[in-house]
Amino acid sequence: MTSTDGDTRFVNLMTPARFGRLELRNRVVMAPMTRSRATPDGAVTDIMVEYYRQRAGAGMIITEGVYPSEAGKGYCRTPGLVSSDHAAGWRRVTDAVHAEGGTIVMQMMHVGRVAVAANKAAGSETVAPSAVVARLRMYTDVDGGTMQPCEPPRDLDADEIAAVIADYARSTELAFEAGFDGVELHGTSGYLPAQFLSTGTNHRDDDWGGSVAGRIRFFVEVSSAMADVDGADRIGFRICPGNPYNDLHDDDPEETFRALLAALDPLGLAYCHTLRLPTGPVDNEALCRQGFSGPLIINDSYEPAEANQALAEGRGDAVAFGRRFITNPDLVDRIAGGHELASTRADHIYDPGPQGYIDFPTRSD
Repeated sequence: MTSTDGDTRFVNLMTPARFGRLELRNRVVMAPMTRSRATPDGAVTDIMVEYYRQRAGAGMIITEGVYPSEAGKGYCRTPGLVSSDHAAGWRRVTDAVHAEGGTIVMQMMHVGRVAVAANKAAGSETVAPSAVVARLRMYTDVDGGTMQPCEPPRDLDADEIAAVIADYARSTELAFEAGFDGVELHGTSGYLPAQFLSTGTNHRDDDWGGSVAGRIRFFVEVSSAMADVDGADRIGFRICPGNPYNDLHDDDPEETFRALLAALDPLGLAYCHTLRLPTGPVDNEALCRQGFSGPLIINDSYEPAEANQALAEGRGDAVAFGRRFITNPDLVDRIAGGHELASTRADHIYDPGPQGYIDFPTRSD
C-alpha cells in the first residue's frame, strides 16, 4: 500500500497523511454537516467555537457549508463568509482547533435555487443557471417554525456569472484571512455547482450549458478562481455523481463527472471528496479513483472497521465520518483505543442552542 506522501506502508485510519499543503495527523475526517447554530446574519457563535474545538482530534475537520454571498444562503441560521466581520468570527474557530493541534477546512456552499426568502437577507435574490424551481419545502424560523416552498429562481445572465465566481474567490480570501488551512468547494447535494452540471437544472444554450463542456465550465472556473487565491494545493472539492438530493437529476452522471474530473485533475487540487451511493447509478469511489490522480476522501455511513478495510484496499486515502462525530466528539480516541462508540441517535440536530450540539460526553468525562 502506498501512502499519499510516497512511503510504502500499510495505511489505516491512524496513519498520518498530507493532502497538498494540508497536514492530517490521522485519516479520520470530520464530514461537513449543517448544524444551524449561527446567528440570523451568519455570524459565528460561542457554541460553534466549542463544537469544533471538541472535535479537533480529527485528522481534518471540514466545516458545515458556508455561504460565499448573500444570494448563496438558503437555510436558516447557517454561517456566512461574506465580510471581514464574518472572518473575525471564524478566526475564533480556527484558533481553537489549531490550539488542539487540528487541521480545519472551510466548505464553501452556494445553494443556488435551494432557498426560501424567509431564510435570506432582505433584498437578496435566489439565482440559478436556469429558472427551474426546486420542488422542495424548507424549514424557516417564521412563526415558531414553518415549512415553506422554494421560491422560483432567476436565471443568471451570462455576464453575471463572472461576479458569482468572484464571490467564491473573495470568500476563499476571507477563509485564509480567518486562519483556515484550506477550502472545499461544495459541488453536490443539488447546490449551485451541481445545478450547472446537471441536465435537469441547466437548460442553457450558451457557453455555460448545453454540451457537457458547457455544463462543467462553471465548476471548473470556480475551482480555478479559488485555486488562484493561494494555490490549488489548499483547495479541495466534493462531488457525488448521481445524487438526486434536493430535486437534482442528470441524464448521464457518469459522462458528466468523467468530463469534470478530466478537467479538474490538471489543476493539482488538494483532494477530491466523494460520497458513495449504494443504490446509485455510478460507483463513485471507483469513478473518482480513476479520474482524479490526487488524494481521495470517501464518505457515507462507514464504520471504523469497514473504513480501515477500504483504506487497506486503496479505495480511498481518508474516510469522512458525519453522524458519528455528532455524538462522539472524541471519535478518533475511541477508534484508536478500540472503544465502543456512542449511538448516532440524537435529538436537536438543527435546533439553536447547546443541547444536542456540545453536550455529548467523551470517555474521560
